[in-house]
Amino acid sequence: MTTGTEHIRDLVEGLNFAQKVKRSLDLIKEAHQLYGDGLVVANSLGKDSSVIWHLAKRVSPHIRGFVVTTRFKPPQTKAFMAEEVERYPELAVFENNAEIPDRLHETDPDRCCDILKVEPTRRAIKEMNASCWVTGLRCTEGRTRTEFLEIEERDKDLVKLNPILIWYEREVWQYLALNSVPVNPLYALGYRSLGCAPCTRISTGQDERAGRWIGTSKCGGECGIHTKPIVGDYQI
Repeated sequence: MTTGTEHIRDLVEGLNFAQKVKRSLDLIKEAHQLYGDGLVVANSLGKDSSVIWHLAKRVSPHIRGFVVTTRFKPPQTKAFMAEEVERYPELAVFENNAEIPDRLHETDPDRCCDILKVEPTRRAIKEMNASCWVTGLRCTEGRTRTEFLEIEERDKDLVKLNPILIWYEREVWQYLALNSVPVNPLYALGYRSLGCAPCTRISTGQDERAGRWIGTSKCGGECGIHTKPIVGDYQI
C-alpha cells in the first residue's frame, strides 16, 4: 500500500470513516504477517496512540509496544501510563535519566528532545529487536506532518508504519468513543496535543500542535523521533 504524498491527500478527503478504519487495520495486519514479533507499537499515551494501540490489539493480542516517558511528563500522563502498563504488561517503558542543564527545554529545545525522547526511542527499537515500528502520526495534525507516508523506510532495516496517517482529528475521537477506549485525562482539560509539561499549552485554532513549544523556534514542531535517524549509533 505504499503511496505518494499526492495520493495520500486524495485518501484524506476521499475515504469515509469506516473505510479509513479498514485501511488502517489492513496495514497493521499485513505488517504483522510480514514482521511478526518484530512489529512493535510506539505508544505516546496521546489520543492517536490510543487508537493505534487498540487497532493493533484487534489484529493480535500479542503485539508488543513501548512508551517513552521523561522526567517532565505531567502527573496526569504518568498516572495514565501506570494504568496502561498495568493493563498491558507487554508495554515496555523507556526513559533517559541522564543529567541535563537546567532549563534546557528553553535554551535548546531540540537538544532536550534529542536526549529525553529520541535516545530512548532508539534504545527501545534496538532492545525490542524491532524490524517495523508503528506510530500514530497523522498528516492532518499540523504543518510539520504533511509529507509523511503510510509506509516509510527512512532507516536501514527498519520500516515505519503510520496506519492512521490519513485520519482527521474528529475521526480519532469518533473511533475512541465508539470503542470506549480510555484516554489521557489531559484532554478533558482542553489540551489537543500532549508532550512534556513545560513545553505544552492549551491552544486554540486549526493546528492541533500549536500549543507545543510556544515561544521557541520549535513552536508547533517536532520532537525529532519522526524526523531523525532511529537505527544505528548516533551522537546525541
